[in-house]
Amino acid sequence: MGLSASTPSIALQANISEQPNTTTSQCPMHQKKMEGCPMHMKPGVDENQNVSVPAHQERAYEYVECPINSQTQEKIDPRNMMPPPNQLPSPDQPFLLSTVREESSIPRAFSEQKWVYPSEQMFWNAMLRKGWRWKDDDIKPEDMTNIIKIHNKNNEQAWQEILKWEALHARQIADCVFLKLFRECPCGPTLVRFGGKSKEYSPRARMRSWMGYELPFDRHDWIVDRCGTEVRYVIDYYDGGKVDKNYQFTILDVRPAFDSLAAVWDRMKVAWWRWTS
Repeated sequence: MGLSASTPSIALQANISEQPNTTTSQCPMHQKKMEGCPMHMKPGVDENQNVSVPAHQERAYEYVECPINSQTQEKIDPRNMMPPPNQLPSPDQPFLLSTVREESSIPRAFSEQKWVYPSEQMFWNAMLRKGWRWKDDDIKPEDMTNIIKIHNKNNEQAWQEILKWEALHARQIADCVFLKLFRECPCGPTLVRFGGKSKEYSPRARMRSWMGYELPFDRHDWIVDRCGTEVRYVIDYYDGGKVDKNYQFTILDVRPAFDSLAAVWDRMKVAWWRWTS
């Protein structure tokens, strides 16, 4: 919820107080998908790793080369398949950019902290790694500020849409809260991991295109923990036109993937409510 992703994606990370500043990073929202590991793998925990400060998912809205098969020695965070962040100015950068990172409202799974968005500098470095060059565009410092605000707004909007679906399971979540009194249990929906599939259009998006509608400009898959059960959400991003004063222009199509009978039933119920309302 590039994000991203990061949709991916979402691009978020878990500790706003830390400001790593040495290694490579990237997390723009509209990235070309790279071949690599799928997200559907529960992250392992290294006893020597500070799990409260994971590496930032600077390319969170695309898949990267599987670290098992990769020849690179760069450390990859299995939760978002991303290398660590880079807060350093790039060579010949025309102006300084902020390294401040905003904390999201999205709770991170297996942690008491929330995901944190990339800084302007991290986003700039991300775009450079994808081949963009600032000399080709008339860009100003305030443009990066606006890009970050739009990026963050998209992720917040995506999470709110996911919470609407998760409300269908309020009883299950309430039972989980009760069980937490007696044993360790993750309560309430939390974001586990996410990735981008900008060129892998969902069946629903393709069907809409056959009917004459535009294809989405991006797609994220977000994995949400629902009281110990992982649920995959598909998020298609459509261009909504001019950016409004709240930095919102994207139209989101958020729904649980057809990975289980519960997801199928949820989508059938919501489709019926929309049809009859």
